[in-house]
Amino acid sequence: MVYFLWCRIKEADLKVRFCTNETQATREKFVAKLQNLGFDITFGEVFAPAPAACQILKERGLRPHLLVHDGLLPEFNQIDQSNPNCVVIGDAADNFSYKNLNEAFQVLIGLEKPVLLSLGRGRYYKETDGMKLDVGAYMKALEYACDIKAEVIGKPAKMFFLSALSDMDLEPDQVIMIGDDIVNDVGGAQQCGMKAVQVRTGKYRPCDEQHPTVKADGYVDNLAQAVKILLEHLH
Repeated sequence: MVYFLWCRIKEADLKVRFCTNETQATREKFVAKLQNLGFDITFGEVFAPAPAACQILKERGLRPHLLVHDGLLPEFNQIDQSNPNCVVIGDAADNFSYKNLNEAFQVLIGLEKPVLLSLGRGRYYKETDGMKLDVGAYMKALEYACDIKAEVIGKPAKMFFLSALSDMDLEPDQVIMIGDDIVNDVGGAQQCGMKAVQVRTGKYRPCDEQHPTVKADGYVDNLAQAVKILLEHLH
């Protein structure tokens, strides 16, 4: 099914970018995972927070203390991490211990101008054994403790979506976002002027359709339905 859908999208000559907040694995491993599922995608078609963060670190001369998942560490191999002058936080999963959070806090509180870069700000996500706390909960803890505001890299940050649009050389009204997160996918895309459809799978919950501030432009039961409707509108 996935392979068939992807073939239909490619045959329609549609430009596609995967905007993900995946921070438990490198972009290389994420692409390999999608390819194994039947998506014939390239490295450049995937936008993820860690590579964007590395670019920011280099441009601003920042040396991070990393509070991230072990699987993401290779993304930062070329980044100077000596004498940290900022903290980068991602979905660290089991690395979110009191000890590790407190070390990140100590780095931030010891800086004259603390810089906290967060690879997304999701509240939770869904895995096969249920819902899991996401990076946003821990980001908020450090914000509160240090009385600072984190810089979010990834969805729903406006610049993250705009970089994907720029890469496709398309305007917001020429693009539609399809995702399961009412705030990070739908809300993030809409703030850039894009239309956004929510899929009733993954982390979707029925109460999303009564969200107080974000209203999807449409709802579909699965990705297959979204692709079918999209292709029908092209004809």
